[in-house]
Amino acid sequence: MAAPASFALLDSASGAAAILHPLRRRILEALERPDSAAGVARRLRLPRQRLNYHVRELARAGLLRRAGRRRKRNMIEQCYVATARSYALSPELLGRMSADAGRVEDTFSAAYLLALASQLQSELGRASREAAAQGKRLTTLSMNSEFRFESAEQRARFARALQAAVVDLIGRFASPGQRADGTPGPGRPYRLVLGCYPIPPRGASQEPSDERKQP
Repeated sequence: MAAPASFALLDSASGAAAILHPLRRRILEALERPDSAAGVARRLRLPRQRLNYHVRELARAGLLRRAGRRRKRNMIEQCYVATARSYALSPELLGRMSADAGRVEDTFSAAYLLALASQLQSELGRASREAAAQGKRLTTLSMNSEFRFESAEQRARFARALQAAVVDLIGRFASPGQRADGTPGPGRPYRLVLGCYPIPPRGASQEPSDERKQP
């Protein structure tokens, strides 16, 4: 039996609604390893019928898959397992209201960087789905680094040096994006996004504040 994927990008309204439901998130966490609805009900100390309903909805949304059956006393229980260990919501769920970097005038603002991150997530999600449909592996490059600046001047010098280095690397190793006649250049287009932002205090709560009772 295949293990859950490490990550999944949700791009359907049903998937988004399911993952935003507090109880269903608890069920997904409980089903990182295969178990039945009855088994999860016992662990969470909740009525089995209630858990059955939410498990069916999670399976319908594609967040759970069947993981065999097992005998429990005189009953045969259907087991399920989460399709991934972690999830993110695709910006495409917002349609025309999703963040657009082209609408943000201040390219040094947090809003612009957030819009770029939204574009990256959306494009990468589409590229991943296309690669999976073709049975191919999507090749990407990513870097993640933490460091400190002691002054605005130090930060500005770093930004200028980084920009110069990136422009030099693109000029030396990449093909032009366009030909002289304005048509696309040769090869497959890639997007490079660089961002730098202050890291928020560690330990800040990541859980939504709205934990109202759900059916």
